[in-house]
Amino acid sequence: MTFAEKLIELRKGRGWSQEELGERLGVTRQTVSKWELGSTTPEMEKLAAMGELFGITLDELVRGGESYRMSGEVPEQKVIVVKKSGFVNGEYKSEKKLLGKPLVHINLKGKANGFFAVGLMAKGFFALGLLSMGVFSLGLLSVGVVVLGAIAAVGVAVSALASAGVFAFGAVSLGVFSFGAISCGWLSWGAISSGTYVFGAVAKGQIAIGSTAEGIVVLGKETLGEIEMHLPITAEEFRAAVESRLPDTPKFIVDLFSWFAENVEMS
Repeated sequence: MTFAEKLIELRKGRGWSQEELGERLGVTRQTVSKWELGSTTPEMEKLAAMGELFGITLDELVRGGESYRMSGEVPEQKVIVVKKSGFVNGEYKSEKKLLGKPLVHINLKGKANGFFAVGLMAKGFFALGLLSMGVFSLGLLSVGVVVLGAIAAVGVAVSALASAGVFAFGAVSLGVFSFGAISCGWLSWGAISSGTYVFGAVAKGQIAIGSTAEGIVVLGKETLGEIEMHLPITAEEFRAAVESRLPDTPKFIVDLFSWFAENVEMS
């Protein structure tokens, strides 16, 4: 092995660049490059410095060999770093996938897209984020099938300050089955309630029960409708009124509102 080859081997064994070796020996990168090309050879002073730097004798440096005895040092070993699965800059993405997406994707600084997704913007079967979209979705603003949102939610079963869905719960809610301070739906219950079958302080619908009620069959303190009723009233009286005017009303609605009529108290 020539000196040039030995120098390259020793330098690379330490994981140094030509520039890094030059800095340790007080020479330029170009000088180290010339030594490794074999176009020039170092002075004795630099050879001695190399021997101490690499922990080998001058004979071993110049002629090659495997012994490292001059200074008693053990040459540095290359360290192979294996990147383990885990959080990197606030993000974790599992290697295992489901339906073509990471099983778990967590990104605390941005978008997450996985079967289980957690992030500022999350999209997945289960999604949790400031803005989330998923079958089961939880977030400040949420869209999904079963949804819980702080401000707004859209889905099948939803709950939020403002919500829209088949089953909607919120301060302001819109849905087939809607419950909220301000509520609109096929079956609606709220302080201010509008829809087909409604119950509320102010209620407007085909069948409406409320302090102020407007519709076809209505029960309340202040009423406006085709059939107007006031408390006290029995469930059978209310049922008869509904069946006479709205015979196609679903039975469970008739039963529910008849029970409300008999048991409601209005201040």
